[in-house]
Amino acid sequence: MKASLIVVSRGRPDLLARAVTAIRQQDHPCLELVVVADAPGLAALPDLPIKRVAFDAPNISAARNAGIARSAGEVVAFLDDDAVPEPTWLSRLVAPFQDARVVASGGFVRGRNGITFQWRASAVDRCGIDYPLAVDPQGVTLCAPRGDLVPRVQGTCAAFRRKSLLSVGGFDPAFRFYLDETDLCRRLGPAGLTAIVPLAQVHHGFAAGPHRRADRVPASLFEIGASSLVFLRRHAAVSDWPEAVAALRTSQRLRLVRHMVSGRLEPGDVRRLMRTLDAGLEEGRSRPLAPLAPLPDTGPPFLRLPGTGPRPGRVLGGSPVLRRKLLAEARKAVAEGCVVTLFLLDATARPHRHAFHPDGFWLQSGGLFGPALRDGPRLRLRSRRQRIAEEQLRLSETRPINYCGNGSNCGNFPDRHQIADTSPLYGAARSNSV
Repeated sequence: MKASLIVVSRGRPDLLARAVTAIRQQDHPCLELVVVADAPGLAALPDLPIKRVAFDAPNISAARNAGIARSAGEVVAFLDDDAVPEPTWLSRLVAPFQDARVVASGGFVRGRNGITFQWRASAVDRCGIDYPLAVDPQGVTLCAPRGDLVPRVQGTCAAFRRKSLLSVGGFDPAFRFYLDETDLCRRLGPAGLTAIVPLAQVHHGFAAGPHRRADRVPASLFEIGASSLVFLRRHAAVSDWPEAVAALRTSQRLRLVRHMVSGRLEPGDVRRLMRTLDAGLEEGRSRPLAPLAPLPDTGPPFLRLPGTGPRPGRVLGGSPVLRRKLLAEARKAVAEGCVVTLFLLDATARPHRHAFHPDGFWLQSGGLFGPALRDGPRLRLRSRRQRIAEEQLRLSETRPINYCGNGSNCGNFPDRHQIADTSPLYGAARSNSV
């Protein structure tokens, strides 16, 4: 099934280049890449057949619609420029669309340490409040709306059936940032099923930008306030607004207070940022809401990105003393067409971190005896060979590491097409956050 992958970027050319490097390692054999970016971002792209769309306005919804207009795949997927997909990500997202009932699919998102999950699965009500979804962690769960709750996906890890996306008018430009994909999921909900695919995973770094610092401290809450009011105007009754606004103010204040307690904000910063939230709420009350007409199906022909498809996996590991040698081996293996995972583990109990290196390989660092999963034992007495074998097994769910227990490749990983059509279980409410 042909897939168009849209990446929007503004002011982050280095991160965009890293994302494209990872995209070129996708095992889905038939994808086109559409990059919607400012001039520095477009200049950072490699000399490959990529659909380039010049765009330099601070409106992610309008930018995504510009990408949709150039797309030609049966499925349209989205990835943020500060996110990196696992090699099997896109093929796992696309597989559920073989079922004609599916209009959207989404995967799980790992956070800045590359191991802990930042987002799993949720449904959203008419006020934009999230409720956890219980899904099959190894398969695919097909979810339908239930009452006021509609399953949602994250914009940095999402795919949609192109015809369905066009029919509802794409993304609403009134959402310049925040709740843009949530609004789309609410509008798409009645059209069909949403597939939640836990093994379709991306690593999302929350890079610095106009709305937040690199440490996730907000630079402004204006657009969060404005988008929240726009969402209420689009989906909720006026009688719902006071309680929803109060809940938003409470959740955002608690978020700021946590940053203050950790020393990242001063008390005056909390007051200043709350004023930007209130200003955004006021602006959102009067922001123009245009009718959303279907988007035209007039894009240029499909432009396949060469070089994608299944690749062999290769694992390298050793002490940081051998770092220079192992990095050179990793780069060489990438040039030979492998998906490379490098373990650099010192003789400590430091927690592990996992990330995609700009040179095209995955790097896991930390202590030989330290935890990878944060809810696991804080101390693990293992040999280097045993520890790397354990981590290989964990990672083989989402990339071609092909676990054998001794660092070699076996050629098998879990079936990504197994689908469970189950009724979702909804948990307690939680607020959207960034």
